[in-house]
Amino acid sequence: MNKRKIAVVITARPSYSRVKTVLKAIVAHPGLELQLIVAASALLERYGSAVNYIENDGFEIAAKVFNVLEGENLTAAAKTTGIGILEISTVFDNLKPDIVITVADRFETMATAISASYMNIPLAHIQGGEVTGNIDEKVRHAITKLADYHFVASENARERVIKLGENADFVFNTGCPSIDIASEVVANSLHFDPYEKYGGVGAQPDLSNGYLVVMQHPVTTEYRDSRKHIEETLKAIGELNIPTLWFWPNVDAGADGTSTGIRSFREKNKLEKVHFFKNMEGDDFLVLLNNSLGLIGNSSVGIRECAFLGVPVINIGTRQNRRDRGNNVTDVDYDKDAIIEAINRIIADGKSPVSSVYGGGNAGEEIAKLLSELPLQFHKTISY
Repeated sequence: MNKRKIAVVITARPSYSRVKTVLKAIVAHPGLELQLIVAASALLERYGSAVNYIENDGFEIAAKVFNVLEGENLTAAAKTTGIGILEISTVFDNLKPDIVITVADRFETMATAISASYMNIPLAHIQGGEVTGNIDEKVRHAITKLADYHFVASENARERVIKLGENADFVFNTGCPSIDIASEVVANSLHFDPYEKYGGVGAQPDLSNGYLVVMQHPVTTEYRDSRKHIEETLKAIGELNIPTLWFWPNVDAGADGTSTGIRSFREKNKLEKVHFFKNMEGDDFLVLLNNSLGLIGNSSVGIRECAFLGVPVINIGTRQNRRDRGNNVTDVDYDKDAIIEAINRIIADGKSPVSSVYGGGNAGEEIAKLLSELPLQFHKTISY
């Protein structure tokens, strides 16, 4: 029996954790062959070299695509996407996959979707149908219209994809693959020294009496204000003086402002209980989150995995607007005093109720099963 060749394109560190269990399930499935393509910021040291974790997990990489244009602004993002189309098209031509998988909503994923679509390769999209209110939402819905198969993470997302005009027979609520990993760490306690294992910079506060985790990215539609936004969070964390593990931002428009704001604040203020990391293996990161007092920032991990784990989240600003969420999320504006008040409240309240809004932990296996069964034919037509 000929195996179906499934090309999965990973373009950034969050994409790997979103699809890791899918990769495992594809490798384990007797009827599927994984063609793993790693591209864009997932290859770059300054964003944590996600490719190292991918290789350490034992996955064989079929191709690497270096296409990130420096600048961390809107023009660089657009040109990075264009370069990605050129390079990924060549990779697809060489590998000749039966199905291509693209993940979520980052701007680099557009290159994957456009290349597969114009090359008449069936495209499967993971995490379509969600809303956030910024450029990510435009990208996500555009990929939905280019995709042939849809593996969505919630029932609301499924209904939204169908309302966008997609064939309901090819829209599946599989849950989010990242919840698969979260389900494996629910019972774990902190079993590693993050300073020793991952290095990083800054103070090394004692974590035994509780700590916060911060992950805040720039908002692409507000990128000019990214430095001002991060400074409010820095002031709040500095004033609270609670042990904090802070993770570097994604490579989005405005990331330079966020990074500059962090570096400048560190130079002018003594952050005695804050340690900074570039990246961390997904399993370890979720263990840290599960044992933390809460997550501060605007990462989607607060909306997805933290809902399943019952970890309190202070969601700052507009990046996750309108996204399905559990009762673990408190929304605040870019305001130091509001952030401090919200943090004090979640510390006093403790763990949040758990939620399965994004699935129960078996998405990877379900997606692999569907990939082995779906018809390799188009149910969309393109007219010229």
